[in-house]
Amino acid sequence: MMDCRGVDLAKCSDVGYIWQFLHDLPVEIGMTKITQPYVFPYCGLVPEDQGVTGSVIIAESHLTFHSFTQKDYFFFDLFSCKPFDVEYVMERVIRAFGVTHPEVHCVERGREFPRTEADPTRSFTDPTTDFNTPISVPPVTAAAAGVLVH
Repeated sequence: MMDCRGVDLAKCSDVGYIWQFLHDLPVEIGMTKITQPYVFPYCGLVPEDQGVTGSVIIAESHLTFHSFTQKDYFFFDLFSCKPFDVEYVMERVIRAFGVTHPEVHCVERGREFPRTEADPTRSFTDPTTDFNTPISVPPVTAAAAGVLVH
């Protein structure tokens, strides 16, 4: 988990840039995408909370990104049941979004979770799924957000 301030606001506001980041990072660290990224602008009940939210589901769990552009801040989480190079991910996030003040929180979860070796002949993805083309989605408005929180 990363709490980041002092960021490149243009990149943290760019839906396409964040989509590409969430598209590329799982592959870079040896994870398996089972959905394409879902990224959208958010205009919340509190105007200062506007930004961009995105996530991508991976076979190993998920990655999420939430920016608060008026607060010069974003949160990035990578949850995985498969070990990964934390230093690489941290540096990749810092470089990609021009972070000057990162705060990193690593939590080891599922230490007692029973592990089973993967069957290399199985696939989690639909062969017809196009992971290379972003889906266009409308912004989430304050009115819609109000519906979501009730």
